Amino acid sequence: MSELEATGVTPPPETFNFAAHLLARTAARAAKPAFIDDLGSLSYGALDERVRRLAAGLRGLGIKREERVLLLMQDVNDWPVSFLGAMYAGLVPVAVNTLLTADDYAYMLEHSRAQAVLVSGALLPALTAAMIKSDHEVTKVIVSRPVAPLHPAEVEFETFLAAQVPSAKPAATSPDDPAFWLYSSGSTGRPKGTVHSHGNPYWTAELYGRGVLDLREDDVCFSAAKLFFAYGLGNALSFPLSVGATVILMAERPTPDATFKRWTGGVGGVKPTVFYGAPTGFAGMLASPSLPNRSDVALRLVSSAGEALPAELGERFKAHFGIDIVDGIGSTEMLHIFISNRPDHVRYGTTGWPVPGYRIELRGDDGGPVPDGEPGDLYIHGPSAAMMYWGNRQKTRETFQGGWTKSGDKYIRNADGSYTYGGRSDDMLKVSGIYVSPFEVEATLVQHPAVLEAAVIGVPDAEGLTKTKAFVVLKAGAQATDAELKAFVKDKLAPYKYPRQIEFVTDLPKTATGKIQRFKLRELEGSK
Repeated sequence: MSELEATGVTPPPETFNFAAHLLARTAARAAKPAFIDDLGSLSYGALDERVRRLAAGLRGLGIKREERVLLLMQDVNDWPVSFLGAMYAGLVPVAVNTLLTADDYAYMLEHSRAQAVLVSGALLPALTAAMIKSDHEVTKVIVSRPVAPLHPAEVEFETFLAAQVPSAKPAATSPDDPAFWLYSSGSTGRPKGTVHSHGNPYWTAELYGRGVLDLREDDVCFSAAKLFFAYGLGNALSFPLSVGATVILMAERPTPDATFKRWTGGVGGVKPTVFYGAPTGFAGMLASPSLPNRSDVALRLVSSAGEALPAELGERFKAHFGIDIVDGIGSTEMLHIFISNRPDHVRYGTTGWPVPGYRIELRGDDGGPVPDGEPGDLYIHGPSAAMMYWGNRQKTRETFQGGWTKSGDKYIRNADGSYTYGGRSDDMLKVSGIYVSPFEVEATLVQHPAVLEAAVIGVPDAEGLTKTKAFVVLKAGAQATDAELKAFVKDKLAPYKYPRQIEFVTDLPKTATGKIQRFKLRELEGSK
């Protein structure tokens, strides 16, 4: 019996449309709120009708099966309608990061050959600039909540929906048909168009959302990670809709104060019971003077991903709120989390255990297995792996290898079967001939009471040998010296791991998900 068969989860049928699957699961909850944003609530019944109206409208534009539709929209109630409506019609929504530049969008328009764009009014200027720069194929721009008068090729979202008769039935797609794209951000080169099937979100919802997190119909979910991220898409769409829960959406940036406003019922009087965040966000929240009391929130489950969670952050969060942070690792390529702690079994300092239905291997430089306690390259075998990178055969072959997906992460398997993060493969350092995980040094530095964040890279010394250098952000009003932090690390780790240089900075370069961009620090250091 395979790992997947052992889960007891029934595979999707031969004809399967994920959008229709979610709508069918929630058909009996027509009056219940599905999504709540800053302007109001969208019931499950209204979601069903609007999804089918949008599907009809997109097909009415002459867009054919499997052609792409760009989705550049803030996290508001129109986002899930747009995403599911395109999938319901058999089209392929391409959900893109709202924090990019016009040059990025110009590339994505050409690369995806999108036939239409669904865009938030606030983001329309960036899209317009991108369309001027690109040789695109867009014939219609549908604007959600416009903030300025529209041009002839643009139509307001509500007007477009109102003109449609809802589709009577979904496109007869299969679990292996292309369903949507997510662009995978890389440290170098252009982002990669990661193609996912209709079956992939089904498996993540069943194996992780229901199987590990045990989400319930009475939950209210709130994700700091936005819907255009793989992590946020599961958190705030696939998982809650698969069980009939309610989702709070937030268009603005997930600052501590914006997050706390939702936690304490400041939007519609509804408090989330489930929160999904990332380590950077948790660090900022715990350092905030506005941190709510335990009695002010209704949280029962808190999840973290995007980057490994330092043990100190999890322990401080639990000490304040009485709730563990359930840390895990996922990727755009695997769609969601495949190694995770459990709500009832958390071991801080580790990423946890393989999610049932997934197999994990750690391989050495020779491609063979590595023993417990030794770092190895992380490979994953599971049913939610992406189909390919669109138009990039070389990268597809490098990443998707005979049923296994190469993650690009270094991990260590512990004696109890849990896994500890070692860093990105291209971030790992060899000091005195021994691997050093930058994350391990960073996680130690943030245990110091004065340190808010830290990032570690390797720099050559006078002899050309690699030594560690730490970039440190101190908490507001706190003080610490170079010698003090070096001694602090020496006291907790093997001596060769302590940072030989420390530079105090006001902030660290990060991706939109909060991942530290160590490559930018390396570039900065190399330019000195």
